[in-house]
Amino acid sequence: MPLKDPHRVDYVLLALVAALLLFGLLMLASAGTGMGLDQFGDASYYVKHQFVFGLLPGLIGLYACSRVPYTFWRRHAMKIFAASLGLLVLVFVPGISSGNINGAHSWISIGPWFSFQPSEIVKLTFLFYLAAWLERRGADGMRRFSTGLVPFLVALGAVLLLLIAQPAIGTMSVVVVQALAVYFVAGAPLPYIAGLVVSGASGLALLIKIAPYRAARLMTFLNPQLDPQGIGYHVNQALLAIGSGGVFGLGYGHSRQKFQYLPEAVSDSIFAVIGEELGLIGCAVLIGLFLLLFQRLLTVAKRAPDAFSKYVVVGIAAWIIVQAFVNVGSMLAIMPMTGITLPFVSYGGTSLAVLLSAIGVVLNISKHRKIA
Repeated sequence: MPLKDPHRVDYVLLALVAALLLFGLLMLASAGTGMGLDQFGDASYYVKHQFVFGLLPGLIGLYACSRVPYTFWRRHAMKIFAASLGLLVLVFVPGISSGNINGAHSWISIGPWFSFQPSEIVKLTFLFYLAAWLERRGADGMRRFSTGLVPFLVALGAVLLLLIAQPAIGTMSVVVVQALAVYFVAGAPLPYIAGLVVSGASGLALLIKIAPYRAARLMTFLNPQLDPQGIGYHVNQALLAIGSGGVFGLGYGHSRQKFQYLPEAVSDSIFAVIGEELGLIGCAVLIGLFLLLFQRLLTVAKRAPDAFSKYVVVGIAAWIIVQAFVNVGSMLAIMPMTGITLPFVSYGGTSLAVLLSAIGVVLNISKHRKIA
């Protein structure tokens, strides 16, 4: 029988996350200088804001979640998930919602200084619910249409409808990949998975058709030189930034594109600033850190003490690696622009705080890992 070590967290995982956090803060301090000076008269505004509203709450969440037994999330998964769905509804309520920001209703305001994105929280709470539900069903239940596929589609559909209404298509894509990854690992038949992939592609095509700006983004992805001063401006500036960095980069802090040329330099486009300042080598180091983190998360999942904890870690691994791949791919013009941020690196307090809390859950699971 395997033994269990209930005392030590996975320090390799913790070190990889710490390295990504440090890398992210350093790059945000550089990428945010232009926007900070222009919008707030403070070159360090974004890194300070990220530290106060993202890193500090995230570290508290990481510590708390690493101490709370992971079985707590299984026992209360349904209530937590229901509460997060309620938050998704609140983004449409006047007086609570921050209103229409960049064409989306995605934020809830608490007072004049604090706001957060419920869609980021749902990435984790839906995962808890799905993992608990799949564990109860078991592999046999997954093979049945009525007890496996139908309830899965109902739960996933409820989340996706609320995300589409915002709209938060980038977040929706991450949630879908999370769900499919966990559903597959839980033993769902391959025909079900294939059918869901085809249905998802068809649904995405419909969303593109009914929204002209999504169709324009797709056309820009297929031909980046189309309308370089309009819809193609973002991707062309990103490619220009990365290309000008070469192998070794222009040097830390020496990006030119971050000064009002590159849209969203602190969030969606921070990888382009990394490519410009640190070059191919800096980009390779960052991608290597993400791959090592992904591999370590899969190791924790392999040694997880039960099905619920295994599914949770697999979902978190899929969340991080897919979001990183889509963000980097959009900057390299191998993926359409989606507005997805780079995990642990891009500006975004809610995203960072929730990600670190998720890592805290994984650390607690790692304390109960099975060892040979």
